Amino acid sequence: MTTTFLALLTQLLAPPAEPGADPARQLLERAGARAGHSPRQALELRQAAQAWLRVVR
Repeated sequence: MTTTFLALLTQLLAPPAEPGADPARQLLERAGARAGHSPRQALELRQAAQAWLRVVR
């Protein structure tokens, strides 16, 4: 779980964001899509979005 979480954060932080891009929103959309298939992965995506928002604020 930690490895996936860190990989997601690294992926989000590495490339420069395009104007208008919202990484937290993208993560939450992915989490919603994964919820029925992989609840654990959905939780990790939500945690990554929360971490992103803490860094941005």
